[in-house]
Amino acid sequence: MGTTAFRLVPYDATDVVAALGSGQPNYVANRLSPALDETRRTRWTHSTRKRNTAGGLAVVPQAHRTLNAGKTREKTPCEFDPNTFLATIGEGRKSLILSKKQGIFIQGDPADSIFYIQEGRVRLTVVSKIGKEAIIGMLNEGSFFGEGALAGQPIRMGSAEAMTDCQLLRIEKKTMMDALHRQPAFSEMFMAYLLARNIRYEEDLVDQLFNSSEKRLARVLLLLTHFETKGTPESVVPKISQETLAEMVGTTRSRVSFFMNRFRKLGFIHYTGGSEGGLQIHSSLLNIVLRD
Repeated sequence: MGTTAFRLVPYDATDVVAALGSGQPNYVANRLSPALDETRRTRWTHSTRKRNTAGGLAVVPQAHRTLNAGKTREKTPCEFDPNTFLATIGEGRKSLILSKKQGIFIQGDPADSIFYIQEGRVRLTVVSKIGKEAIIGMLNEGSFFGEGALAGQPIRMGSAEAMTDCQLLRIEKKTMMDALHRQPAFSEMFMAYLLARNIRYEEDLVDQLFNSSEKRLARVLLLLTHFETKGTPESVVPKISQETLAEMVGTTRSRVSFFMNRFRKLGFIHYTGGSEGGLQIHSSLLNIVLRD
């Protein structure tokens, strides 16, 4: 006999190259040694004595085991894709293309829909009765906003504006409610998003109450890069003014300017220049947040 190596494989009628038909299971089992230990040879021999190859086992040359490779590999469940689902929910949705600095809704507008960011960045602000404006959030691709409509808010409690060129999906309140009831996977994803956002607001409050303005600024810059979810070593964020950063941090522009210069000298940030004037933020900035 030749030196071709053999091994036991699950029987597949479309994949068997050589099957046992000689009626000599002991001889074949012994020929497979030492590749098979005594226990496996005994079990294989006993099984073959009780049934023929049509019952479930066959011996195939290793070199010929090419068909149906990986056939029994477990399939990885597909992650839920909100973009795909939201594109198929029927009526009550509208795709919007907005340019930079274009308003989406303003404080006091009727709260009759929810928005999903497909591309771009959106800034959320609120204005006090005396006219003071505060930035309450900067959202990116994959974020929802305007969800207060689902909680029964009759009017918008704040305003939304495109920070960059954006592509949004506007979903009517009733359509969104129907989708949440009809698709459990979407409902779970949306609930997880709302919980994560609520935790973020709590962290913002703790940060405002207990941390210095320097630490708050460092945290804001890291959050702009999605560092908490992606852990990106370096990331470039679109141009953002020091006045805007001061509003987000809750301090003066002069303090922001002072700390930004310090971060730049320490190598934590870098101005990329060019027409866009982006800001490159390094993960080493985390040292400021973690410093006692």
